Amino acid sequence: MTVTSTDPDSPPISILDLARIGPGESVAQALAASVELAQLAERLGYRRIWYAEHHNFPSIGSSATAVVIGHIAAHTSSIRLGSGGIMLPNHSPLTIAEQFGTLTSLYPGRIDLGLGRAPGTDQQTLFALRRDMHSANRFPEDVQELQAFLGEQSIVPGVRAVPGEGTEVPLYILGSSLFGAQLAAVLGLPYAFASHFAPDALHAAVGRYRADFRPSAQLSEPYVLAAVNVVAADDAAAAEEQVLRARVERTKALLGRGVEMTDEQARELYESPAGRQVSQMTKYSAVGTGPQVRAYLDEFRAHADADELIVVPAAPDRTVWLRSIELVAHEYGLRPTPA
Repeated sequence: MTVTSTDPDSPPISILDLARIGPGESVAQALAASVELAQLAERLGYRRIWYAEHHNFPSIGSSATAVVIGHIAAHTSSIRLGSGGIMLPNHSPLTIAEQFGTLTSLYPGRIDLGLGRAPGTDQQTLFALRRDMHSANRFPEDVQELQAFLGEQSIVPGVRAVPGEGTEVPLYILGSSLFGAQLAAVLGLPYAFASHFAPDALHAAVGRYRADFRPSAQLSEPYVLAAVNVVAADDAAAAEEQVLRARVERTKALLGRGVEMTDEQARELYESPAGRQVSQMTKYSAVGTGPQVRAYLDEFRAHADADELIVVPAAPDRTVWLRSIELVAHEYGLRPTPA
């Protein structure tokens, strides 16, 4: 299946699903909701859905990212699925090559492999993962080793990735700073910027990536994906209420980790000087009715100099969460067509 749009000015639009575990939900319920989202996105004509590796976050259910991707792939038929991203310092390149080589062997033409340099967690959890705290320093070399494992010739003598070898799973570099932009440019890989939670370096990173890009076997021209939070509803006031709820929940998750906190206490914390960090993190957020969100996304795409938008449905209410991607698809005239 290919994805098209009835709007000639529409960019490719994809989704980042954080596999959020809502208050009172089990992990099974959260992952069932992710299946429902993926099936809806496939029917609507979105290009891809990515899932992120996070650890020790009680509100995120995608820590076993490759397992989640396989589960979603088994319940869909054509939409691309991948990692946004795998935190490579937490793993050996061989292990990831085998995991994603298996996925693409089972679901050919549907798997993406986005790679991040951060651990996706705190230092104590990093120790629990049995990872060297300096392993991020090897990220460039590890990306190249992984790329070779997925290609025709391993650069580790006597070691092959089976499954994985020859699958050429497409790689993407994720980042929120100049480091990832420079690496993606040097290696000639697509670059995805995490502007949905780390907006500050967006312009500088994209500019550096485009200026320094070198063509590669995977990519002949620079390609930028930029992430943006989305809460769309049929009523603008309802969308604004959902954004506030989402930011209060994020405040509780980030600033109140390990502390029992009521919703009222979390709201007070969000409204305090310390809570301003959450508002800054979610600076890039499209909120409102369908037309209002479309107008924001068009402006954001130009602002970010992005080739593809990754929308992050952020509403805590599951109904609004799903409605958000319906309204975005409607505004852009997305539709799937047989390949």
